[in-house]
Amino acid sequence: MLKTKFSKTVAAVTLTCIAVAGCQTSHVLVGKPRPPISPDQVVVYLHPPGDKYEEIALLDTSSKGSFSITAQGKTNAVIDRLKKEAASLGANGILLSGVGDQASGSVGTGFGSATSNGRSAFGVGFGSSGTLYQKKGDGLAIYIEPAQVASR
Repeated sequence: MLKTKFSKTVAAVTLTCIAVAGCQTSHVLVGKPRPPISPDQVVVYLHPPGDKYEEIALLDTSSKGSFSITAQGKTNAVIDRLKKEAASLGANGILLSGVGDQASGSVGTGFGSATSNGRSAFGVGFGSSGTLYQKKGDGLAIYIEPAQVASR
């Protein structure tokens, strides 16, 4: 019975993690989507490519739920999610608008002590908190004709 409860708990936690991780990216269509491609075929541009391109969608994502600890790991998670979303729309490029930090919560702790005797009381306390950050990124999913991409 214990093994069955444990298996059900593991399955529930796994499904929850997948659901949370899958809900981190969104898009708004501004053009016509194309058939999906592999995320490996999506190129990230920091500046508009010199070639003519079609705008497909505005993309927005974060590193929330990615299990990344370092800033670089969080940035990689954002780029990977943007590529995956762009690829699902058939975009072969992303014109990156930016990647930055976003406050996602805080952690706090405190300690207090008090004493009293007869007619007086004395108390002292100390508290501390820290802000948790995640990476946020957005960009424009674009499509460049393959002949133009190959000529680079």
